[in-house]
Amino acid sequence: MKKVGITGGIGSGKSTVCRLFADNEVAVYDSDKEAKRLMNEDCALREAIISRFGEESYDADGLNRKYLADKVFSDDEALQALNALVHPAVKRDFERWAGEQSGDYVVLESAILFESGMNEMVDITLAVVAPLDLRVSRTCRRDKCDEESVRRRIAAQMSDDELTRRADITIVNIFETDLEPTVKELDYRFRNVHQ
Repeated sequence: MKKVGITGGIGSGKSTVCRLFADNEVAVYDSDKEAKRLMNEDCALREAIISRFGEESYDADGLNRKYLADKVFSDDEALQALNALVHPAVKRDFERWAGEQSGDYVVLESAILFESGMNEMVDITLAVVAPLDLRVSRTCRRDKCDEESVRRRIAAQMSDDELTRRADITIVNIFETDLEPTVKELDYRFRNVHQ
């Protein structure tokens, strides 16, 4: 079974593209969502996070996301340490999940596909990119946040130029109405072309 990795920066439309694949009855693994689940449910990962970041990493409701965010987003070394714990767990979980799926191919959705090394686990990589101002306006509208904070988040991510250079396929998402036929065409290719 083929594996397709889909990535893109904030506001690019990556999640919309993945939803369209799901609408075509393709199994989609959302690595961000699954990482959050694993941080709560995977006992070994949970213990490793507590060992590195302290008991306060978890509270009665599970992962204390605010505490952990405060620890890692102001400290590159701490963020790398957290990623070094979480990424291997997500990779193992994706392999287990992919083995349980049926169909011609599955999709791995990851905002940090290349940074995490998960691109090495897939057969085809696809980047979703969009003009900067469009990404900013989409994100501000969706997250109800200010433009400056969105631009900072975008600046911290891999650039669209770099994503385009690394990916096998690039979708430029300007008009979301154009996405559906593009995804249908790619779905046909992924099902029928042996790469």
